[in-house]
Amino acid sequence: MEKLRYRRASSWEYNLILREAEKYGELRHHTFAVVEGRFRDVYAVNERVWIEIERLRVKPYAYGTFVGTIKVDRNLVEKFYPNVEFFYFVKVEKNYAVLTLKAGFLFTTGRDIPRSGVRSYNWQGTKKLVIYDENGIILGIGRVNPKSRRKFILNVADIGESIRRNRL
Repeated sequence: MEKLRYRRASSWEYNLILREAEKYGELRHHTFAVVEGRFRDVYAVNERVWIEIERLRVKPYAYGTFVGTIKVDRNLVEKFYPNVEFFYFVKVEKNYAVLTLKAGFLFTTGRDIPRSGVRSYNWQGTKKLVIYDENGIILGIGRVNPKSRRKFILNVADIGESIRRNRL
């Protein structure tokens, strides 16, 4: 079994997180921790709680909200890969889509969305979009596919994944 290492995110790792957030808007949270094992998992942590955690002799098994993973991509470049919860810590101002109620439901079941299911969107540069329903609830992450009207937004990750996972 691999030993886990718990620590604050380094300035380099924080910069990776910040650059990813800037694709969508402004990062509203600034304290992150990293759990190193097979991967480098990133957690948003409360600053006051983090000070207490650093004083503990026994390392906690959880502390904060899991927001993504830092991995090396196929071009051998380190990159931060956010999950859906990451966007609760970002003031999203660009690269987002708002879906109709029916399309929002379909998205949370793992489906891709036709252009007719998109109420509005803001797309600037990156192909990934933060997906919202009409009530402003984050549903997931999609990839815009502008050449197709039938599969205009491809489902990358959504809030329904944990329910659909096979359980032992």
